[in-house]
Amino acid sequence: MADNLQTTFGESLLSDMLADFPDTLPSPEALKFKVLVKNKKIGTLKETHERKGSDKRGKVEEWEEEVADLEEEEEEEKFKESEIFESVLGENQDKETGVKKLSGVTLFKKKKTRKLKIALALSDLVIYTKAEKFKSFQHSRLYQQFNENNSIGETQARKLSKLRAHEFIFHTRKFITRIYPKATRADSSNFNPQEFWNIGCQMVALNFQTPGLPMDLQNGKFLDNGGSGYILKPHFLRESESYFNPSDIKESMPITLTIRLISGIQLPLTHSSSNKGDTLVIIEVFGVPNDQMKQQTRVIKKNAFSPRWNETFTFIIHVPELALIRFVVESQGLIAGNEFLGQYTLPLLCMNKGYRRVPLFSRMGESLEPASLFVYVWYVR
Repeated sequence: MADNLQTTFGESLLSDMLADFPDTLPSPEALKFKVLVKNKKIGTLKETHERKGSDKRGKVEEWEEEVADLEEEEEEEKFKESEIFESVLGENQDKETGVKKLSGVTLFKKKKTRKLKIALALSDLVIYTKAEKFKSFQHSRLYQQFNENNSIGETQARKLSKLRAHEFIFHTRKFITRIYPKATRADSSNFNPQEFWNIGCQMVALNFQTPGLPMDLQNGKFLDNGGSGYILKPHFLRESESYFNPSDIKESMPITLTIRLISGIQLPLTHSSSNKGDTLVIIEVFGVPNDQMKQQTRVIKKNAFSPRWNETFTFIIHVPELALIRFVVESQGLIAGNEFLGQYTLPLLCMNKGYRRVPLFSRMGESLEPASLFVYVWYVR
C-alpha cells in the first residue's frame, strides 16, 4: 500500500515534516495540493525523518490498541457517561490501584487489547494526521502531541459537548478531532452534524450514501470558500481567550434576517406527475440551539408551475457565523403527509442581499434545474 501511494501521488504525497512546521500543525495554505495519510503510526516524527530514504521493505512493527466488541458498545458508552459525570463532580481515580470511584460506588473497567502489525513504510507516511485513541480532555492536555488526531463516537461526543463544552472547544483548538457515527447505525443513518460544528470539530463523518437532512446540511455548509472543502472556523472557536458555549450564549452580535418569499418557478412534479400540486415552502435555520427555528408559507392550491406567496419572514440569529438557512419545498398531503419536492441549504453569511434566485436540489442532491424560488433577502446587525 505504501508503494502504491508513493507511486500514484508522487511529490504530492506528504512524507516528511514541512521545514517551517517542525512542531506545529501547518495551515491548509501550506498543505495546498498535498495528500495526507491518516493512520496508526509507530515512533515519533523525528524518527520518521531520520529513516527517510532508507530501505523499509519487509520491516514490520507491532502496535497495541484497545478494542471493544459491537455488543459492548452500549456498555462502553454508559461507562464513559459515568466517567464524564465523575470528572464534573471532581472525583478522582486512585493512582495506585487504577480503580475509579463515583458517588461511593467502585467501578472496575477491564479493557481488551489487541496487537496489530504495521508496515514501517506505511507508518512513516503518517505525518500530521496520526490516529490516536481519545482518553480524556485532561490526558490530551498533558500528553497528546500536536500531530495526533482523535476520533470520538457520536454518543460520547454528544455527552461531552453538553457537559464540558468549554473543554471540548479548547481541545478542538489544539487537535484535529473527528466525530463518527455510532456502530449501532446498521441502516447507515446519520446524526445532525451541526451540533459538532458548533464546538469546532474539524471532521464530522457522515454516511454519504444516505441522503436526507444531515447530508443537506453537509453539502450546504461546504458551499462556503468556493466549495474547496476547507472552511475557517469563526474566531470564537479559534481564540484561546474565548469562552464561547453554543448552549449558553452570553455575548453576541445578532443579525436580523428578513426573507420575502415571492414565488416559485417550475417546481418539481409530484409522484402524480401533475403541475397542480398544493405547494408550500418551509424556511429553517440551523445553528446554535437558540437559533434553530422554522417558519412556513401558506399552501398554494393546485399550482406547482408558478405559485406566488409574497410572504415575509423575519429571523433573529444570535450566532450568524454558524447558521445555515434551508429552503424546503413540499406538496401538501392530507392523508399520507407532505411530499418532499426539493431543497437548498447554504450558510447565512454566504447569502447575498437583494432579489435572488434559489436553485432546488433533489433528496439525492441532484440539481432540479430550472426549478427554483424567487426571493428578496435583507439582513442587518
